[in-house]
Amino acid sequence: MANTIKVKLVKGLIGTRESHRATVRGLGLRRVNSVSELQDTPAIRGMINKVSYLVKVVS
Repeated sequence: MANTIKVKLVKGLIGTRESHRATVRGLGLRRVNSVSELQDTPAIRGMINKVSYLVKVVS
């Protein structure tokens, strides 16, 4: 895996839209402070952009 990106869930999902919760699950995140390492593709970037207020990209 050459180009990877680490994403961390920094806010809880209570009170968020159902589609945003599904997007967070699609990113492989379950609870606050969980980290997922994903391929850096345009689809993943779009998912991160959609829920940017909930997640943080860590190096």
